[in-house]
Amino acid sequence: MSASVEQSPYQRSSFARYRHALWLLTRRDLKVRYSTSALGYLWSILDPLIMSGIYWFIFTQVFQRAAGTEPYIVFLLAGLLPWMWFNGAVSDSTRAFLKSAKLVRSTAIPRSIWVASIVLGKGIEFLFALPVLALFAIFAGAQLSWEVVFFPLAILVQAILSFGIGLIVAPLVVFFRDLERAIKLVLRFLFYASPIIYAFGDLPAAIQPWAAFNPLAGIFDLYRAAFFPQELNWTVVGISATMSLAILAVGLWVFKRAERSVLKEI
Repeated sequence: MSASVEQSPYQRSSFARYRHALWLLTRRDLKVRYSTSALGYLWSILDPLIMSGIYWFIFTQVFQRAAGTEPYIVFLLAGLLPWMWFNGAVSDSTRAFLKSAKLVRSTAIPRSIWVASIVLGKGIEFLFALPVLALFAIFAGAQLSWEVVFFPLAILVQAILSFGIGLIVAPLVVFFRDLERAIKLVLRFLFYASPIIYAFGDLPAAIQPWAAFNPLAGIFDLYRAAFFPQELNWTVVGISATMSLAILAVGLWVFKRAERSVLKEI
């Protein structure tokens, strides 16, 4: 018991250093990204807004839509905003080590921090975009339900999932450069395979048991529950949380096994 007590100050100090370095790296990346852009913060909301507008126009003005829930623009944004976080985090993780190879080799901080900073940076952009969702919900007359309390849970599960996938793809891309393009194709497929422009319940009953193993399905359910509580399926959420933790465990294992070889390769 006394040994664990003696180690705790060191453990707290190590965690504090990691947290401090993570925040410095994330803040630096955000400053660089926004300082070189005339529109700055607006870029974090323009992409999902334009995509939402396109899908809203197609499915409400051009075709007779049989998916989603009214108000459809709020339904779209509640799925597209977290998707942009996930897509950006996974895409950028493919070059987490390659774009900063010299710094990765020369620093003594844990290399997983490069992936964590990407996930955190994209997560902050996601949070900055949430006021847009709130404004559309107000103007469209979407009713806020008490299930909004599950919003932080959705953020936590998505952060775990994104970090786990990032820990897998970041080192593997160093050895297999074509994997970067392959991941972009997989993400494109995953966009349409995830309940973003449609609800999980809109899928045929025969497909739903398989679609439930998409970890994004339960995460989007948690986000949408704030305005569409009928979309919340706790079975799907449980599967998503379990898969996210499993992917994180695999990511930590892959990263630990590959880290030394990555440092030699970059």
